[in-house]
Amino acid sequence: MKFRYARHTNNLDTIIDFYQNIIGLEKLGGFKDHNGYDGVFLGFPDQDWHMEFTYSADKANHHPDRDDLIVFYLDSEEEIQAIIDRAKQADILPTTSQNPYWNENGIELTDPDRFGVILTINLLK
Repeated sequence: MKFRYARHTNNLDTIIDFYQNIIGLEKLGGFKDHNGYDGVFLGFPDQDWHMEFTYSADKANHHPDRDDLIVFYLDSEEEIQAIIDRAKQADILPTTSQNPYWNENGIELTDPDRFGVILTINLLK
């Protein structure tokens, strides 16, 4: 099985910048004006998952609540700190999570669409 997380956005360039330059994902591909949509695929080569963000004239109508999260499991505290440092340089500060579990076991950032992004340690290595 492969997994794709797909989300429509009004902020495609800002989303790409956040997930590439802050989180550290790579651009795997993309498309322009495919039936009125532009899009990008972000992730890592040779993995069974990636994220797709699309933009079109039909505006996204997001209503994320504080528990709508994307969780990234990283291999070290150093990797998490590097992301936090890049976020702070871009004036993106960690926020308090709604779920107390993530306050104890991760760091939450907010992406340009106002969805929470959790950074935590991969305990399943």
